[in-house]
Order: sequence, then C-alpha cells, then structure tokens
Amino acid sequence: MTNGQIQLPDADGVLRAYTPRTEPLPLTTGAPFTSRTVYSAAHVVADPYADTTPDSPAAVDWDATLAFRRHLWSHGLGVAEAMDTAQRGMGLDWAGAAELIRRSSAEAKAVGGLIACGVGTDQLSVTEVGYPYSLDEVRAAYEEQLALVEESGSRAILMASRALAAIAKGPEDYLEVYGHLLRQAAEPVVLHWLGPMFDPALEGYWGSTDLDAATSTFLEVIAAHPDKVDGIKVSLLDAQREIDLRRKLPDGVRCYTGDDFNYPELIAGDEQGFSHALLGIFDPLGPLAAEAVRVLDTGDTGGFRELLDPTVELSRHLFQTPTRFYKTGVVFLAWLAGHQEHFTMVGGLQSSRSLPHFARAYELADGLGLFPDPALAAARMKNLLSLYGVNQ
Repeated sequence: MTNGQIQLPDADGVLRAYTPRTEPLPLTTGAPFTSRTVYSAAHVVADPYADTTPDSPAAVDWDATLAFRRHLWSHGLGVAEAMDTAQRGMGLDWAGAAELIRRSSAEAKAVGGLIACGVGTDQLSVTEVGYPYSLDEVRAAYEEQLALVEESGSRAILMASRALAAIAKGPEDYLEVYGHLLRQAAEPVVLHWLGPMFDPALEGYWGSTDLDAATSTFLEVIAAHPDKVDGIKVSLLDAQREIDLRRKLPDGVRCYTGDDFNYPELIAGDEQGFSHALLGIFDPLGPLAAEAVRVLDTGDTGGFRELLDPTVELSRHLFQTPTRFYKTGVVFLAWLAGHQEHFTMVGGLQSSRSLPHFARAYELADGLGLFPDPALAAARMKNLLSLYGVNQ
C-alpha cells in the first residue's frame, strides 16, 4: 500500500485500505480529580519467554506490569488491582493474584497512588463434581484474601464468588457470608456485583436470577452495614438499573460504575446523583479518561461528554459477546500503545479474539488518538497482520 495505508480485514474478511493518523491526541498529566473517584481495572503483562502452558500457573512480567500501573497513577487514576481485567480466574490463580496485590500495594505506597484490591475465593477451584465446599469454607477463603489485602494497606473490593454462587441455597446464604465479612473488615470495602455476561458462573448471584430480587438482597446487605461499605461496583451493563440502584443507596455509600457500555452518562450523572468509576475500559483509555474527568471537575459536563462519548464505540467493540474476552482487546491495545513489548497473555488468551476484531479495535483506537506513537502502533499492527498472512 502507499501513503502509509494499511490493509485491514473487515467483519466479512474483506481487505480494505485504512490510513492511520499521524499524531496522537495531545494529553498531559494534571491535578488530582476533585469531583469523582476513578479506578482503572488494570491488566497484567505476561512473561513471553516463560516455558508455560495454558494450564500452568501464570508467568508475569512484574517490571512491565508495575510500569503500567505507574502510567495510570501518573494520570491521576486509581488502580483496581487483581480484578477480572487482570485475568483473575482466567489464567491468574490466587497465588499469582496474591503476589500481584503485594507488589502493586507496595508500589502504590511508594508513589502515592490510589489502589484497591480484589478479594475473592479462587483458592476454591472447581472439581469434577463442581464446588464441593461449605459456606464456612467459602467464608474462610474470603477471610484469607481480605487479611492479605488489609495487611498490604490497600482498600478491599469484595468480588463475587463462583464457589458461593454454586453452593448458596438462597439469599440468606449471601446475607450470612457477606454480613460476617463486613463485620470483621477493618476499613470500609467496595462490594462488587459482576454479571454473568462477564462470568457465566455468576448466574443467579445474590440468590436469584430475577434481578429485582437480587437487587433487594444486595441492598439488604448494604443497609445492614452502611458504615462498612465505601461503595458498590455494578457490572450489569444496564444503565437504568444502575441509576435506580444508586438512588437507593444509604448516604455516604458510593456507586462505582462498572458499565463499560454506558459509562459517560453514568459518570456525568443527573439531578439526583452520579456514579464514580471502576472500569476495565479505563485501562486503554487511561489518559483520555483522566482528561475528561478533569474537565468534569470544572463543572463542564458537556465538555466531559464531548471527550468521552466518542470512546463508547471502542468500548462496546472490546466488550462484545463473549464479554469475558474483553481482556484480549485491552492487552492488544496496550501492546500497540507501547506499554509492553509483545502481545502475549497468561493462559494463552491472546487467541480469544479474531483478526477482524483486532483490526477494528486498532482502527477505533487510532481514530481516537489513543496511541502515543501512531507509527509504532501501525508497525505493530502490520506485524500482526503478517502473521495471519496479510502482507502489506
């Protein structure tokens, strides 16, 4: 191709010419946010030279992983650590997550970065007969992880538990387990409601597949311990449900949107309130998202939406069904942006999306000016295309 164009396959596999932009969006670091608390759920960088298999414990490049967290902190974003974006339960086991929490918490302390860490029960792995555990064992697994996060000096995010979803007989089991954890938590925690679109094993969480009934149980947990709940993170991809839920929260309990489809309107809010943010899409959008929030800090909601609304098409593309594979697109964009030197993921998850999916992700991200070095991104995109037999 001439004039710097790239041949990209579309959804039907037909090649067409795309002309990359030549300059990135001009973005700079700035003052801390004043109107919203914003976390980016950050990915981990695999060690590409490790001799592993998809079933092996994750081999992590710790230097590159921590460097990416420093990048997010430099723009004023908090880091939500060891969450599903970090392939928790999809390549990263509890031993790896524990090491990630220790290292990231120490790094946050060293640079003054905001951090909160995921607490789950992934020590309790699924067996041939499912999850053969008791409620006491689920609670003990949560307690072990909560203790580690608290010892690290980070805020805890109580994640949804696959084991609890499998063995709970009804809402009362959730009330018992979460009530026990909240009573013993040293500091207020974030409660995380992750929908089955992100993890099919969480179908029927809070004791019901009826979302209204599940919401009622969720609110009951919070109402019983409002002093122990900093906020809730909702990842159901249903904007109106999140709005309705946040309007029912006790005073002082925040709503952190986890809706990667509707985040601009939810963060902007309305006359009755707004959502803070804890988002996987703010991994690739970090600097742009930070710029938008600083505009919002001035009271310029229109300017905030003008910056952030155009990113939704990219987010919806990355989080398309099967949504749980969004992590592949996140790491792909980190590679194109120069935050890591390879496109390899723990568990071999780089194979979870198609070439047309990658091509569209590249085109949308480039159009937004997300790549600090567009020429590097274009060169890496060409390298990937060549591996699939598309020669430029």
